[in-house]
Amino acid sequence: MALGAHSGDVVGVMHRRSLLAALAASAVLGSTCRTARAQSTAGAGPRLKSLERDEHGTTVLLGLDHAPFPAPGAPYQDDTVLVFVPAHHRYHAEEGLSVLVHFHGHNTTAEHATAAHQLREQLTDSRQNAILVVPQLALMAPDSGCGKLEATSGLARLLQETIVATSRQGRTFGDARFPSGAALGTVCISAHSGGYHAAASCLRCGGVDVRETYLFDGLYAEVETLRDWVTARRGEPLHRRHKLVDYFVESTVTDTNSRALRAELEQAGVLCEEEQQEGMLSRHDLSHAEAVFVRTGVYHSQVTWETNALRDCLYASALPRHLSSDWFARKSGARPIERRR
Repeated sequence: MALGAHSGDVVGVMHRRSLLAALAASAVLGSTCRTARAQSTAGAGPRLKSLERDEHGTTVLLGLDHAPFPAPGAPYQDDTVLVFVPAHHRYHAEEGLSVLVHFHGHNTTAEHATAAHQLREQLTDSRQNAILVVPQLALMAPDSGCGKLEATSGLARLLQETIVATSRQGRTFGDARFPSGAALGTVCISAHSGGYHAAASCLRCGGVDVRETYLFDGLYAEVETLRDWVTARRGEPLHRRHKLVDYFVESTVTDTNSRALRAELEQAGVLCEEEQQEGMLSRHDLSHAEAVFVRTGVYHSQVTWETNALRDCLYASALPRHLSSDWFARKSGARPIERRR
């Protein structure tokens, strides 16, 4: 399948080949966690860059010391972290503050990827009681490096600073606000394309118990990291297990790696489900499998959003939800595919 052109990500087959070379280099550099000393950079403290409200909720852009960049040895200086608090969010101390962390792909920005992949809209539609955090990775570059997130407990530091800095805008959020001392609740990670390395680094040494990981045509490498993360909790109950959902495009590197990962997980006794055609699995299967592999027919740049892939991952997730939904009314049989426009 030819890849779709998109200004925010991979364009064309030749571009994919150059991407793979860059990914291989970054995977080697990030194969082990760096020390805390390496990730430390002096900063000016949390800063509010912008704040916008719409019918979906409130979006803030922060400058954070524990953002992926700047980092030693990296040329990138943008310390932006985008945070979206849905209007329907309500903080419950007993469940903590649940978070979806998304890592964008190559040649884009956190803002552009959030808009292009309709991340806010999909989180809102899922009605899950979580906030969205999108750190700026390599700015407009074909680079999967993730700076300070490659250090031990890098994700934990980032999320702690994000919670404190975002909570300072509490009045703006109204009923969706949360306290600066909010404990982390359920944490899920999603990644598109070259964002896979940041996701894997956080699973390997982020210092946070990530419950679920969603890859959107992004399994270029790190098969062992994903395997070890899933199998570490195989057979555990729904509220304890590690769950993977992996979307891939046919006849690509991500297809090959997805098949290899599925074989290793099944050999390890992990409950896997696979869709040869998107929509054939039931919503029940999507919710209860420990690893789900979906061969999608859409273009690379559209995998995250065109068929509501992220929304459905969130619906089927362990994230808390306090609003009613009829998504599970049709939990058996092939699930309907609803396209975004």
